[in-house]
Amino acid sequence: MPLETTSIIVRVATPDDIHFASTITDEMESSAKARGTGIAKRSPDYIAEKMREGKAVIALTDTGTWVGFCYIETWSHGEYVANSGLIVSPNFRKSGVAKRIKECTFKLSREKFPNAKLFGLTTGLAVMKINSDLGYEPVTYSELTQDEAFWAGCKSCVNFDILTSKERKNCLCTAMLYDPKDHYKPEETAEDFKQHSKAYERLLRFKQSRFLKVFKKKQAQENAGGGDAGKKKMFAALSSLFHF
Repeated sequence: MPLETTSIIVRVATPDDIHFASTITDEMESSAKARGTGIAKRSPDYIAEKMREGKAVIALTDTGTWVGFCYIETWSHGEYVANSGLIVSPNFRKSGVAKRIKECTFKLSREKFPNAKLFGLTTGLAVMKINSDLGYEPVTYSELTQDEAFWAGCKSCVNFDILTSKERKNCLCTAMLYDPKDHYKPEETAEDFKQHSKAYERLLRFKQSRFLKVFKKKQAQENAGGGDAGKKKMFAALSSLFHF
């Protein structure tokens, strides 16, 4: 159905939406493979539980077709909150629905956890812009949760070796944070992103180039002789570095 003739509803997910759980996790996995990136894999049961808890946002057409999804995770006993797993069906990408889902998830997070710090990690300028429009600002990794359970989720990412080699102080992702007790107005963070978007883009590419050199050297040492497993791992890492 053409987008212009389709109304998209973005709302808090309920137990009635659980039948979409497998569709959502399948799309998360296929999208990550297409981009060449790693993700913290989630099962349909995990997504279903988020729906039962009222900690997820879903987007559907007015005819009931699944469009997109995002969920809330809490860390450090609720001190930190992450809006995770943002995914949009390929048929509805570049329609502006991702921003609507993020806005709804942000609002839900603030309602449920008004005192929590909201954070995220991203390698994409598009997500950085959406976050900036909501009031997030770039921060160092030290300002994020140090909950081991959160960082364990990075193990499924092909860049995990880079993260550990940097002692979790840096990686290809940019960290962004919204602190309800100390934050700029969304208009200010949005304007800052607009003024410095080119600099952010150069920074992302610089990090890619710098970390890639270190990673390639480390992999060359660890995979001396060049086995198939080492080559496959390197190819996956290279793919992720050049796909935002």
